[in-house]
Amino acid sequence: MSTSVEIICVGTELLIGQTLNTNAHWLAKIITTLGLNVYRITNIADDIDEIADTLQEALHRKPRFIITTGGLGPTFDDKTLEGIAKGLNREIKINDGALKMIEKTYSKYVEERLIDKVELTPPRIKMAKLPEGAKPLPNPIGTAPGVLMEHEGITIIALPGVPSEMEAIFDESVAPILKKAAGDATFFETSIHVLGVMESDIAPLIDQVMHNNPYVYIKSHPGREGEKPRLELNLTTTAKDLKLAKNRVGKALVEITELVQQKGGKIRSSKEVKEA
Repeated sequence: MSTSVEIICVGTELLIGQTLNTNAHWLAKIITTLGLNVYRITNIADDIDEIADTLQEALHRKPRFIITTGGLGPTFDDKTLEGIAKGLNREIKINDGALKMIEKTYSKYVEERLIDKVELTPPRIKMAKLPEGAKPLPNPIGTAPGVLMEHEGITIIALPGVPSEMEAIFDESVAPILKKAAGDATFFETSIHVLGVMESDIAPLIDQVMHNNPYVYIKSHPGREGEKPRLELNLTTTAKDLKLAKNRVGKALVEITELVQQKGGKIRSSKEVKEA
């Protein structure tokens, strides 16, 4: 079964540079460590048609999961669920489970004396309007619930844009689903630093090692140490278990180290670089 994931980040504020998209960074890192593969991250505006079209494009690629962030709140520009409903050709209507979650949250706000009374105003009820067949996911620290839907074997998960709420819902309700889908798959990575060799000279060596080790991805990050070039090489893989993952990376690491040393480069571990 595919373990591919696409992330769709909804928010005009992301496109105009008003807000840094930390959600995409956080999700990509966590999803990868869970043993799944993020194949695409897309930023789009708060527009129903744009959301619907982007969702349909993602569905056409048939990932195992599509995760959206942003646009679940009570304001006029929170349009993600309307866009998803249009993309799936489903009606959007009040979900009783979501409404109870929202009412419970506002009751808590009354107890904490943040508001005087529970009043389900139209903007608050808006957060309970979900695409038909969707399941609300509890929001432990906020108001708008997350949303989970299934469509032709693809799981679609909508999360809030507020990072703390997004992370809380993900940890509580989404991570277990992804872990189950990943099975025993394990992500493993290690890094080394190469001193004294230019990135352009290392590039063909990386190509050679990745060709010989097709399950290992090697990314180079150029920098400098004084007047000399310094290159960080990050080696990663996802395998069915940790032993296999370590063996794959270890084999590639030995090969790239030998080739770099033949070029006259010096190898340092990340620990040695930090201590230098």
